[in-house]
Amino acid sequence: MNIPPTSKKRIVIIGGGFGGLSLAKSLRNSDFQVVLIDKNNYHAFQPLFYQVATAGLEPGSIAYPFRKIFANYQNFYFRMAEVISIDATKKTVCSSIGEVNYDYLVLATGATSNFFGLKNVEEKSMPMKSVSEALDIRSLLIQNFEKAILSKDIKEREALMSVVIVGGGPTGVELAGAIAELRKDILPKDYPDLDIRGMDVHLVEANNRLLTGMSAQSGHRAYDALNEMGVDIWLDTRVSDYDGTTVTCHNGKTLFGSMLIWAAGVKGVVPGGIEASHIKGGRILVNEFNEIQGLQDVYAIGDVALMITEIAPTGHPMVAQPAMQQGVNVAKNLKRKLSNQAPIAFVYKDLGSMATIGRNKAVTELPRFKMFGWFAWMAWLFVHVYQLVGFRNKIIVLISWAQNYFRHARDLRLIIRPFKRGG
Repeated sequence: MNIPPTSKKRIVIIGGGFGGLSLAKSLRNSDFQVVLIDKNNYHAFQPLFYQVATAGLEPGSIAYPFRKIFANYQNFYFRMAEVISIDATKKTVCSSIGEVNYDYLVLATGATSNFFGLKNVEEKSMPMKSVSEALDIRSLLIQNFEKAILSKDIKEREALMSVVIVGGGPTGVELAGAIAELRKDILPKDYPDLDIRGMDVHLVEANNRLLTGMSAQSGHRAYDALNEMGVDIWLDTRVSDYDGTTVTCHNGKTLFGSMLIWAAGVKGVVPGGIEASHIKGGRILVNEFNEIQGLQDVYAIGDVALMITEIAPTGHPMVAQPAMQQGVNVAKNLKRKLSNQAPIAFVYKDLGSMATIGRNKAVTELPRFKMFGWFAWMAWLFVHVYQLVGFRNKIIVLISWAQNYFRHARDLRLIIRPFKRGG
């Protein structure tokens, strides 16, 4: 990897998501050599992937290059590579560009889609865990409409226009609302010779309400808002198969749509070299200091880490805030190690949850109160703009949202890279 030797302790961070980025920033100009490895050369703001997928934002406005983020950091090195495995005995990381030794290793590899063993769904659905996958969804959505306009078969045409979203969490709710707004404001203008009334937007959820990570009141508000927007919501319904046009559910229900977007579950991205005994439910077991049980000087943070406590018996939620807070805490503990101080146990501080549903519609739950409607929507806008990396991105997103709001426009309806299954 061509990392210069040093007398300083070397910390290798695998993954530049919310957790890895927070950790690396917290180690700025510390008495360590820090090496960050990621398969991309940028940090992507995952909560806004759905906006890229629905032509609301350009990809460059939610991504920022690592080398620019860390341009003024001392003793910091970034390498773009895919990590293959780790060897905790030799203290080495094996990657697509070679090996690197470490004194301390932090796994911040994030999560990927969990299809729960549904092979056909995995092969034929559209996940949304990366910028590339969000662009694929945007391309396929428009490609399907271009095919629909050529079809003389009514059923085929309606299937090409229709979308099925699986998963009633924040991602599924936000996607359903955004696509419903496309159906109302944009697509009738783009395709005046298509009967957009034949386009169905389905949201399928296995639980008995939406937004199970939030309060029942927020779930009911989201349901009512989406229902008002014309989204067909199917609760207590699990997908069992998908052949590319027909979604089969466990209760015998069938839905038709040439696009199935999978937002139903995630699991940690675990690199090779981690024994099965250290993994539970697709996540790596860690103690209250984020140390991987049974391994020395190896940590895991964020979505890939499973910290079971009395307060969180099933682990912390797989969202940005736990990852960022764990990154800060691990950085503190690594610094404390240098001075032989005892580590500080991680305590998660829940700052709240939010989900936008559509224009002037959102649900926001803060520690002391809840908001719905326009005020919640404004709070959602502020928080997401504030958390974006880079001043340029904040300005571009604000301008794009203002234009979309006042003009009812989504001008990024472009097939830059046509989507092809398996390529």
